[in-house]
Amino acid sequence: MSNSNEMKYTDKQLAAMSNDELARLGTELDDVTVAYRKERFPIDNDPAEKRAARKVGVWLAIGIVAAVAFLAIYLFWPWKYKGLGDEGLWTYTLYTPFLGITAGLAILSLAFAVIIYIKTIMPEEIAVQRRHDGPSDEVDRRTIVALLNDSWETSTLGRRKVLKSLLGVGGVLAGLVVIAPLGGMIKNPWKAGALGIQGDGTLWTSGWALSSRKGVKLYLGRDTGTLAEKEENSTGEHYTTQGVTRLVRMRPEDLSAAAMETVFPLPEDLVNDGDKYNKEADVYEEHMHSIHGPRNAVMLIRLRSEDAAKAVAREGQEDFHYGDYYAYSKICTHIGCPTSLYEAQTNRILCPCHQSQFDALRWGKPVFGPAARALPQLPITVDEEGYLVAAGDFIEPVGPAFWERKS
Repeated sequence: MSNSNEMKYTDKQLAAMSNDELARLGTELDDVTVAYRKERFPIDNDPAEKRAARKVGVWLAIGIVAAVAFLAIYLFWPWKYKGLGDEGLWTYTLYTPFLGITAGLAILSLAFAVIIYIKTIMPEEIAVQRRHDGPSDEVDRRTIVALLNDSWETSTLGRRKVLKSLLGVGGVLAGLVVIAPLGGMIKNPWKAGALGIQGDGTLWTSGWALSSRKGVKLYLGRDTGTLAEKEENSTGEHYTTQGVTRLVRMRPEDLSAAAMETVFPLPEDLVNDGDKYNKEADVYEEHMHSIHGPRNAVMLIRLRSEDAAKAVAREGQEDFHYGDYYAYSKICTHIGCPTSLYEAQTNRILCPCHQSQFDALRWGKPVFGPAARALPQLPITVDEEGYLVAAGDFIEPVGPAFWERKS
């Protein structure tokens, strides 16, 4: 910052000065003392200078190649899930490690190039400045521009066209390495895709929509917790899911009074239990997709008969329950935690995250805590074979209290 006691320069005087003169004046006005300055390569065409420039160029080239490789892997490498025994599993497992290696190499190479350039090519300099307070004068603004120009010239980067181009390309690509993965997070939450066992991709749907939109028969599937089985053959040990059933159908008598069971949508064509069991069928992966559906989990509650007699049905949902059996979404309407606790004495459904409580006798109405919307109720019934099935889809959005919700 210029000293108020120093000479005041006119615009004409400043315009008449060269960049070197302005830079020197700027250091004087800012009370900067250049204690030491030494050119790295005072002799033109010094072989050491060329070696240093090549070293910087090599690191920039490595960074560019790594950044291009990252973008290519991110966009074109097979990334869809592969389970044990699936073709392409080895390629799939390399996706994330390759992203990490190429991203890290791209950013580190750029950093190494900059550090090597500063340490081996830019002039060595030690400068000391006494700080000042207050606004900048016109002379300060002019001289600071000159100082920046002087820094650019003394860095010698301006005349090193190859390094300058490599640095520019490397910097842009390194920025893309950081920014590109964010594109995978950007999605229109209202754009519906193909309807499957986890819904259609929109925020409020679940696999239970298959029953109403496509007329698929959906059983209330209970999770058995069964895992893939280990086998040994001529090729060694491996795991197989053939004949392994994770979700099984439920009958009303499978659930005791005052008990709760978490159930998931089980399409008829994925049933592999009881009289429909086939040891050659491989439905395990699809069952896991149903279990992992973010809005698929449903609490199936069997009320005691005396409590069921006091239950109050919600208007328009009088036939959603089957006898003493009520099915409510397990996704809390506050911020989406699992309402995984059922207190049979009070018939309250509890969310452990923020202590919201819902009354199972009054259509899942919130009675305590931050949740302000009732738990959506799934219409259920029993088929001709005596298995519990969905009688339709939820009639309102599942999950936190979206503005589309009517409850």
